[in-house]
Amino acid sequence: MIGTATPLIAPTIIVRPEGRLFFHGRTLRCALGRGGIAMAKTEGDGATPVGTFALRWVYFRADRQPTPRTGLAITAITPDMGWCDDPGHGRYNRPVRRPFAGRHERLWRVDALYDLVVVIGHNDTPPRPGDGSAVFLHVASPAYGPTAGCVALNRRDLVWLLSRIGPETAITIEPD
Repeated sequence: MIGTATPLIAPTIIVRPEGRLFFHGRTLRCALGRGGIAMAKTEGDGATPVGTFALRWVYFRADRQPTPRTGLAITAITPDMGWCDDPGHGRYNRPVRRPFAGRHERLWRVDALYDLVVVIGHNDTPPRPGDGSAVFLHVASPAYGPTAGCVALNRRDLVWLLSRIGPETAITIEPD
């Protein structure tokens, strides 16, 4: 039929439980949560949640690297930035400014793990208290140690991935 476009399939990042991430024909090593892969994530379980999620936006440390290229919205991390992981607080699973009365984690870290952070849209529309917070795609530790429930890549691979994703990209974390 003339004038009818074929719908495009949005690119999806695939994460498998053995610690492999697949995107654009490449296979990348990744670290996953110390609690394994969970069908039903709960706060503090250390598990990486199963499902398909949007990629929301990127945070980065401008004092440690140039602004990365990406199709996602991007914000420089400042020392007063945090993320609420307190299920009893109204800002649960949301960015916050420090000092902050509720339990939270710092985005401005001494180590390099949060030098690049992609917010994964897990439990955020709206957040359900206790169903898990702060699920990110971020820089892996040098030995690819387990995360607290995030997906982590080495810096070079994360920079490559960022340059190829945008708001239409999703991430699918597959079950065991």
